[in-house]
Amino acid sequence: MVRTRCPWCLGDPLYVEYHDKEWGVPLHDDLLLFEMLILEGAQAGLSWLTILRKRPWYREAFDGFDPEKMARYGTGRVDRLLQNPGIVRNRRKVESAIQNARAFLELSAEFGTFREYLWRFVDGKPIRNHWRTLGEIPARTPASDSLSKDLKKRGFSFVGSTVCYAFMQSVGMVNDHLVDCFRYRALGNKADRFQG
Repeated sequence: MVRTRCPWCLGDPLYVEYHDKEWGVPLHDDLLLFEMLILEGAQAGLSWLTILRKRPWYREAFDGFDPEKMARYGTGRVDRLLQNPGIVRNRRKVESAIQNARAFLELSAEFGTFREYLWRFVDGKPIRNHWRTLGEIPARTPASDSLSKDLKKRGFSFVGSTVCYAFMQSVGMVNDHLVDCFRYRALGNKADRFQG
């Protein structure tokens, strides 16, 4: 049986695997949510496939995206990261990841968990859209505008509304699989369940 998929993932096996197993799946694990937020910020101006290919090196370079370890990185660690060919060697993005780890810890202390904070922006359950073509999918929404504004107020960076919407799609806060994609229905059946 041939499966219909969102056309953006076609042409690369890594992209197809990400589409089939991760994109749009409701995520409630704080460390994985943090990882995705950092990776979406790193992707700004680049293709998501570039970041997917670099993800193993990012995990290694940033101590498995452990925010407590990352929050302690100093200038020496930044300099070493900027020499690492496995990641995007952009000083602003590297420094942003460290600042975001510090902001993440503060936010998590305030709300108990990062997921409690994030999922408020979609009333605790995924928004299930009904797009038929890629051209219908917005680059940002009022929810991503609100999330972006609030994250920036809390000290996060590389979290513009477009980055936030891509993040919301990737972690399943929004189901933007096209309606004829096999994942649309599969995720729709789980959309209202909290998976922790």
